[in-house]
Amino acid sequence: MKFDTPADTNPIDQEKVVAQPHPRIEGPLKVTGQATYAAEYHEPRNTAYGFVRGSGIGHGKITRIDVGRAEAAPGVLLVLTHHNTPWTTLESPVPQQYEHSPHLVSEEVNYYGEAVAFVVAETFEQARHAASLIEVEYQAGEADFVLEDVMAQGKPSPDSPDSEVGDFEQAFKEASVKVDVTYTTPDQSQMPMEPHASLAEWQGEQLTLYTSNQMVHWVRRGLSKTFHMPQQDIRIVSRYVGGGFGSKLNFYADAVLSIYAARKLGRPVKTVLHRPLIPNHTTHRPATIQRLRLAADREGHLLAVGHDSYSGNLPGGDGENASDQTKLLYAGPNRLIRTRVSELHLPPGGSMRAPGEAVGLLALECAMDELAEKLKLDPVELRIRNDIQHDPEKGPKRPYSSRKLVKALREGAKAFGWEKRQATPAQVREGEWLIGMGMASAFRKNLVQPSGARVRLERGGKLTVETQMTDIGTGSYTILGQVAAEMLGLRLEDVTVKLGDSDFPKASGSGGSFGANSSTTGLYYACEELRQVISGQFGYDPRTTEFKNGEVWSGNHCTLLAKAASQGAVEAEGNVTWGDLSEKFVQASFGAHFAEVAVNAYTGETRVRRLLSAVTAGRILNPVTARSQCLGGMTMGVGAALMEELHVDERFGLFINHDLAEYHVPVHADIPQLDVLFLDELDDKSSPLKAKGIGELGICGVGAAVANAVYNASGVRIRDYPLTLDKVLAGWEAAD
Repeated sequence: MKFDTPADTNPIDQEKVVAQPHPRIEGPLKVTGQATYAAEYHEPRNTAYGFVRGSGIGHGKITRIDVGRAEAAPGVLLVLTHHNTPWTTLESPVPQQYEHSPHLVSEEVNYYGEAVAFVVAETFEQARHAASLIEVEYQAGEADFVLEDVMAQGKPSPDSPDSEVGDFEQAFKEASVKVDVTYTTPDQSQMPMEPHASLAEWQGEQLTLYTSNQMVHWVRRGLSKTFHMPQQDIRIVSRYVGGGFGSKLNFYADAVLSIYAARKLGRPVKTVLHRPLIPNHTTHRPATIQRLRLAADREGHLLAVGHDSYSGNLPGGDGENASDQTKLLYAGPNRLIRTRVSELHLPPGGSMRAPGEAVGLLALECAMDELAEKLKLDPVELRIRNDIQHDPEKGPKRPYSSRKLVKALREGAKAFGWEKRQATPAQVREGEWLIGMGMASAFRKNLVQPSGARVRLERGGKLTVETQMTDIGTGSYTILGQVAAEMLGLRLEDVTVKLGDSDFPKASGSGGSFGANSSTTGLYYACEELRQVISGQFGYDPRTTEFKNGEVWSGNHCTLLAKAASQGAVEAEGNVTWGDLSEKFVQASFGAHFAEVAVNAYTGETRVRRLLSAVTAGRILNPVTARSQCLGGMTMGVGAALMEELHVDERFGLFINHDLAEYHVPVHADIPQLDVLFLDELDDKSSPLKAKGIGELGICGVGAAVANAVYNASGVRIRDYPLTLDKVLAGWEAAD
């Protein structure tokens, strides 16, 4: 079914099950250890274990590799290098995101942590020990590891074309009030708690891969291209994913080399990537350098909006499109927005929660704060004055489908107590702590993907849902169960949801905040089909039939739903594709973040004391799971502001702080009480559910709100993230 006209009133609008605060239906399985993650699937008795040996240089080639000692080590079954793997026929030696991912291709080394050998043994410990015995010698090539050194060589991003409206340079030159500032964000790692893991098993020509991945159909397609085999011969199982945040959109050496080794040995092979390979072998968020030029009249109306963003990646890789939200968020007749990507020989850059906006808003929303200060205008009021109800570049012919940013700003400010903020920095003190408030807008594009599902009414009136959609800790099981229950007039406990298996209908998968809206829409259409089948079976007109309380009603006639399956299960499938509503209307989720921080007047230490997010994201399918998503995003936003940073060893191109001890993420002691305020909204242009993406909105802008609060508390404006205490102290020293 193509969704190409705005949604009318439909069964979801009853909100008897949908939009109600149900706890996660799979929660008991998780807390009792019964939810099976990638490394926990039942292992056949003859399972072997793999270990990936990563490259020790950032760019160059292998001149010698000696695996003799490794092959002779106890328990070793197989050692793979580029000498005995079959990838030389592939066109590209570098793994391509979502397409194919060969490993051990040749003697060429493209990044630190790239697989140079793979050991399979009877136990994990034996494989790990043998991998350490492999002798590798390299010839290092010329390499660039620092973005600042190569930013001038950056090329336009194919995913984010330049945007120029009006005469930016002239408008900026003539404006009464302006800021011209540069913000930098570091390389960051997704650092999911669950490591990347795969268990490969062959049965004849049929492959089953149990893995941890957000996008089942992307893995299946990519493995088909990598191994030159039909997709129908590949089964992917990824029922539970312990966090991915973008790093598990791709697949890596744990999957590919386990598959090849399992075929070669004739027995299953399991591989879990050890922690240092997560930032150095999988993907990370690339660093950015962002120049913001904003100009306004004395009343605070933006006249010129300029945003230049620079990032780097391996040759052919995508950049971090940190300027994209600037094209849409605020008014301004003269605009110049550009994204440049340079070549770096760091490990692959890829998606991390809210790619683009998460770091783009760290710069834009702080620049807006600096402009508000120059204007002597409240930061909330500056954003309200520059609200716009249509695409700033394309004009009124492309309006927003729904945009309640102003409401979020006002209601968030009221709930937070924003009126108590002192505009002049460093004015509020409690003992040795300086107290400040900051805020920022939240913005995330509403994306959708094709998605499908299968529904089956079982004997006894229970319903089963099957779809490739994944649950990465986001509540997919629960919201899909709620939609199915709403559509068929059942209780949530009467619905069984099965996810993460390529034997099920292809679904959107989890990523880009498109998962919930897309997968529930595919399920909606599957349920619509089942409703029609059942109505026809009872001789009812499907246009007027109602499903409620386990019954099917047509006028005054009522039949138990279970009767439809009395002779056997009744099944239907449905899917959604999308028309051009996203082209006719700008679709996005919005919000406003408010932060209060305390900065120690002696040490420069920053503590977040309060955070509130006011969110407008269409229909909230489940307030419990949606709030959980916002809290997770807010926590990651605090991390981005205050501590998260991958440090590059410029000798070798590796991320040196590659474990959870040295890559600092927020812990419980760092996070205060977080509040989320959901505003009523239905977006009929988005989907039949009238919902929009929310999973990434929670991080977008949070870090800027914290950074603006740090400035308000301390009087130190830091434009180089993260805002560590040494930078606060340096700011005070410079002021003295």
